[in-house]
Amino acid sequence: MRRLLCSILLTQTALLRGAVPPLLDEAVQKVSHDTDRWAYTQALVEKDAKGKTLNATVVRFDPSKPFPEQYTPILLDGKPPTAAELKEYRTKGEKRGRRVEKLEREGTDRVRKTVGELMDIEHATVAEEDARSVTYDVPLKKEDNTRFPPDKFRVLVRVGKDSHAFERVEAKLREPMRTKLIVKIKSGEGSLDFSQVDPKFAPTAVAARGTGSLSVLMVPVGRDYEVKREDFKRVKPYGDKFGVQIGTLKTIDF
Repeated sequence: MRRLLCSILLTQTALLRGAVPPLLDEAVQKVSHDTDRWAYTQALVEKDAKGKTLNATVVRFDPSKPFPEQYTPILLDGKPPTAAELKEYRTKGEKRGRRVEKLEREGTDRVRKTVGELMDIEHATVAEEDARSVTYDVPLKKEDNTRFPPDKFRVLVRVGKDSHAFERVEAKLREPMRTKLIVKIKSGEGSLDFSQVDPKFAPTAVAARGTGSLSVLMVPVGRDYEVKREDFKRVKPYGDKFGVQIGTLKTIDF
């Protein structure tokens, strides 16, 4: 019942504000509806500036299972997980459960804001349009935003005209910035790609990529990562038992 009320409230809010481009607004609603309704296998590869693999993992995520069982590591750096590593992933699931419970009690999980949550879709403008899609230039919010300062990052969101759903979200650093006294980010960009894995449902996130360079105490550091998701299965979220709607755009992040 609470999920239904939240959905109604989101729809009413969209109608009242009126400024959000209708195509973009519909895509946002589809993301909200699909939150935690896909189980999938995720492969992550992280490399340094020289192309050396630093981290490679394959993990199965299933939001229909109890929180301690939602993350199942398959391969960690090319090897089956140890008992200690399996325990670490159970702990990761338990922490996720506590965040959902806190969201139910307090209305916030108090974790860092995602790119999606920081997007100011009410002030989005059309950056490019063709026969198949519309790409929006979406400014970022200033409030509670320590990760992606609006004046430093540009976010582009492509929405399909036929699917009325996200096709791609990308963010790119406009100019070098300093996050702490000892860390300077020189370049960086990330992207999230969507694809339809089941014709009965809207496209969902299937891949993410990112690259960046920074310096720590004047020592240059470079990172590249690639995430791929496959073996999708439609499920009912275990978190539904709390009757809480996870943040509308919380799943959009790099």
